[in-house]
Amino acid sequence: MSIAAATTDTHCPYCALQCGMGLRAAEGPVPVTVVERPGFPVNRGALCGKGTNAAAVLAPGARLSTPLVRRGGELCPAGWDEALDLIAGRLAATAAAHGRDAVGVFGGGGLTNEKAYLLGKFARVVLRTSTIDYNGRFCMSSAAAAGLRAFGLDRGLPFPVADIPQAGCVILVGANPAETMPPFVRYLRELRENGGTLIVVDPRRTRTAELADLHLAPRPGTDLALALGLLHLVVADGRTDEEFIAARTTGWEETRAAAMAHWPEHVEAVTGVPLPQLREAAALFCDAATAMVLTARGPEQQAKGTDTVSAWINLCLATGNAGRPNAGYGCLTGQGNGQGGREHGQKADQLPGYRKLDDPAARAHVAAVWGVDPRDLPGPGRSAYELLDSLGGEVRSLLLMGSNPVVSAPHAGHVGERLRALDFLAVSDVVLSETAAIADVVLPVTQWAEETGTMTNLEGRVVLRRKAVDAPGGVRSDLEVLHALAARLGHGEGFPTDAEKVFDELRRASAGGAADYAGISYERIEAEEGVFWPCPGTGHPGTPRLFLDRFATPDGRARFTPVQHRPAAEEPDAQYPVRLTTGRVLAQYQSGAQTRRVDALNAAAPGPFVELHPLLAERLGVRDGDQVAVVSRRGRTVTPARLTAAIRPDTVFMPFHWGGAGSANVHTNPALDPVSRMPEFKACAVRLEPV
Repeated sequence: MSIAAATTDTHCPYCALQCGMGLRAAEGPVPVTVVERPGFPVNRGALCGKGTNAAAVLAPGARLSTPLVRRGGELCPAGWDEALDLIAGRLAATAAAHGRDAVGVFGGGGLTNEKAYLLGKFARVVLRTSTIDYNGRFCMSSAAAAGLRAFGLDRGLPFPVADIPQAGCVILVGANPAETMPPFVRYLRELRENGGTLIVVDPRRTRTAELADLHLAPRPGTDLALALGLLHLVVADGRTDEEFIAARTTGWEETRAAAMAHWPEHVEAVTGVPLPQLREAAALFCDAATAMVLTARGPEQQAKGTDTVSAWINLCLATGNAGRPNAGYGCLTGQGNGQGGREHGQKADQLPGYRKLDDPAARAHVAAVWGVDPRDLPGPGRSAYELLDSLGGEVRSLLLMGSNPVVSAPHAGHVGERLRALDFLAVSDVVLSETAAIADVVLPVTQWAEETGTMTNLEGRVVLRRKAVDAPGGVRSDLEVLHALAARLGHGEGFPTDAEKVFDELRRASAGGAADYAGISYERIEAEEGVFWPCPGTGHPGTPRLFLDRFATPDGRARFTPVQHRPAAEEPDAQYPVRLTTGRVLAQYQSGAQTRRVDALNAAAPGPFVELHPLLAERLGVRDGDQVAVVSRRGRTVTPARLTAAIRPDTVFMPFHWGGAGSANVHTNPALDPVSRMPEFKACAVRLEPV
């Protein structure tokens, strides 16, 4: 490898905070060292252990360095032409034999905006298939759906993270940033230093909950009832903002009636949260001059996730905490480009700029940029889990980029079976993930430090990752892969390999859309430490704060949504009496495909476990460290027990970073939210058996 620059400003390859970091030239197998970048305003130099150790995955032993082709049942080294010819030939043969929609594309929320954009274009222009979605569907799709129906626009945070410490009260629902995005915690500490109040809603007393003024610990799957109960108390106590409701919202009467059906004693029985805590939370929220609700995967990854987020949005609207400074609803996005990844074409129903695929005007605009007939663009396709569930049946071949569904998908054992049932699977990735290991062709591609491209962080700030080091000779970029496949399939033009050229086309395709990037350029991003969308022109300053004058609905008013609590798709019973919920730990990330290759991170989090309360352990005769079988309707795993009083006695927790015998997602329920198509990762029924 050769060093392109002694020190390069860039961004972390992991979560949606997209912390600024520097990469400095180093000797040895790891060609760069991560250093602080204090000037970037989001993290101000702070990095977590994952970011500090990010360069370790650049080492030769950690990553792929040559294409692999399956021969005689084994993956063997191959040349690029052979691998690309094989992929193009098999995709074309599948389309000819079974129809275009029999060819699927599955993307990832870690891909840059340029890759996400070009992957969506490749699916719809070259393959002309409707079968495309991405793993971001499993991230914040419920929050996106709720935000769209309330505000007319979805952006994770409609304000910069720097506004959070200025609020008077923040309710953090189902989020554990102390472990998932540690540099974010400084904003929570500053909130309290400024006299604000932090309320954390989580069935576990996490490191984040330890920071809170009030911790509410509901049963998994009951966040909707909790939000409705709080709104009931706000109404009953006369704490609604009637002036704001009349001036800036619609739908209040129906929503108020729905909330009043959830009286506090009933909510206490459903959630397990004591009534005095409910009253205290409602009072703290209403007493604050400004307040925010921030949700994450806890309330969102449910079969009623969209309604659950809507209930929390209703609480903000009813108290006038929306559309004004230092107040409002926001979502803490998970994956590095979970925001931008769905804005520009990976999602089954969307075109670049957050345009809807079934909107004739949107189709016409994007088709003109792409130089194709709008009638040739396919319609909306299957959501992520539905796509994975159809593999080996209606979908016969799959091109997968930057995702590891063998570990990360719900009902993971079943998804693994469907992937193995394919006629052909091609995977483009940095490492040999569990999914890549079962592929027919594996393409080794560049990592964040080896390429340039943009990401959109949880605030809607578009940032620029800069190339700091050359990739090994046998490695190519995803853009080069798409260019080469498009050329082999008869599209020699329209798929540039230069990221900035792709971004310039993305700007034109997004122009006039909800997520308008037309005025954003690499030069502006570099000069301004990121630019907030929408930014419709080069003279536009960008939009750090949305909705201050009007919401993005046709009449400019926010829309209340009346919702009712309903049970989880799978409640505990005599056979499976315990609730399982899942999440992350500090030292690992997502499916662990990259972080599990870093010695320092593995030393801190070496393997899976099941967390349970000592009272439950006593009933089972289990001691700390004992092997325990976790059994659900979908599978059985064996993992060490970790005893802690920081979890509800009726609930157990498993991190989802590992596959195999300790896989949490073997158990998770693929029941889908009817609006967002989000699976119910956060609540299912299990039993525990001593081993």
